[in-house]
Amino acid sequence: MSARRLAEIQPDNFSPNRETTAFAKASVKKYPEGKQASAVIPLLWRVQEQNAGWVSEPAIRWTAEFLDMPYIRVYEIATFYTMFNLQPVGKFHVQLCGTTPCMLRGSEELKTVCRKVIGNQMDVTSDGKLSWIEVECLGACVNAPMVQINKDYYEDLTPEILEQILADLRSGKEVKPGPQNSRHRSEPLGGALTLLSDTSSSRAKAKPQAKAKAPAKAKPVAKAKPATKAKAPAAATKPAKAKAPAATAATAAKTKKPRGVKAPKVPDDLKMISGVGPKLEGTLNGLGIYKFAQVAKWTKAEIDWVDDYLSFKGRIERDDWIKQAGALAKGGVDEYVRVFGKKPR
Repeated sequence: MSARRLAEIQPDNFSPNRETTAFAKASVKKYPEGKQASAVIPLLWRVQEQNAGWVSEPAIRWTAEFLDMPYIRVYEIATFYTMFNLQPVGKFHVQLCGTTPCMLRGSEELKTVCRKVIGNQMDVTSDGKLSWIEVECLGACVNAPMVQINKDYYEDLTPEILEQILADLRSGKEVKPGPQNSRHRSEPLGGALTLLSDTSSSRAKAKPQAKAKAPAKAKPVAKAKPATKAKAPAAATKPAKAKAPAATAATAAKTKKPRGVKAPKVPDDLKMISGVGPKLEGTLNGLGIYKFAQVAKWTKAEIDWVDDYLSFKGRIERDDWIKQAGALAKGGVDEYVRVFGKKPR
């Protein structure tokens, strides 16, 4: 690791505010008498937060005095751990992961964006808004490439998306952290492959059958009423089709089953929609859904019906199936890339 030095230009002093003082006192109380030095890292972290994102020489000196530590010990800690910035940073400080997984997924292109928009590492833009530095692994390899800006992660980035994020932050716009594509958190790009909701849905459909058979065995006296007995199996099988999407009359009134079609000779590959796997594609085909255009035209009531049927709990809207299907229906892969900045899986 290269040597790290304090900034040449330093403020005259550091004065902790009320929150920092209270934090320091509470941190020291966590450790036995004479072991207050154990609080040095959290205290430096708090000092950095108060000091606009960096640790100054007067702040290091104050920390040493408060913890009754030799100044050189606190200096060594502050200069060793790269989590502490030793010179002023921008209001939005970008930590760009350049470790192997991110490098293989395009972090070099992200560095080019940072150099273009901000400048060299640890430069601060003239408006004081942005600065950046390359760091080691930030622990979000599955969502590579990614950056950390202040306390938030921005993942699954492309150069164009990162440049837009920096422009939005600079102009004061709100930017949503997390994956910047259709991925949900750290799921596979094609959607969840385990604990699929249609499996739990089928279990839910099987329960009414078990419940319906139990009363039939418990009432043998109903021999004189064969009509009642004949209705029991019908009640046990029919709900299996309507139970999931229409648990109550009120729910049924708000949802609508999408119109299906006969299987075409060349169905669309619905698995290209992020969130749809082979098993789910088969389920949709069973409902008569074969084309992207069908999905793209779903109304809110139809989305809710499919949502309830598959027990997806908002997954369709969260992954934006409608927009994905619309792009694929309009212009295939090329249109999908134009809209989402990446190819469908």
